[in-house]
Amino acid sequence: MEDTAAATQDLAFDAFARNCPSRETLGHVTGRWGALTVGALYDGSCRFNELRRRVDGVSEKMLSQTLQALERDGIVHREAQPVNPPRVDYELTPLGRGVAERLIPLIRFLEEGTPEVMASRERYDAERGGL
Repeated sequence: MEDTAAATQDLAFDAFARNCPSRETLGHVTGRWGALTVGALYDGSCRFNELRRRVDGVSEKMLSQTLQALERDGIVHREAQPVNPPRVDYELTPLGRGVAERLIPLIRFLEEGTPEVMASRERYDAERGGL
């Protein structure tokens, strides 16, 4: 496995190229649940149900799948505590923090721009007879 990592360090990755492996990670991070999960973990570690409450609307199954994908990509670290009842905490890895530090400003920018987006939608719908 180390040979694979060493071999890929010298490669130039291009997310615009069809077979670039960064595309899959980009999808995991920028998908609705991935972006919100990474954003929710930016403030610190959370248990599964804390994350589920924070990322309002995500199903248990979808959050579980999202966390598994982000963990596999090295964005999220999962720590199972050997206690009864079982306790599992999730937190961002250093790579995940770097992603979140770039993602949070985008989320804030979009939140601040929401009135403009809503006005644009109203104009669009009015011009085209609504959706």
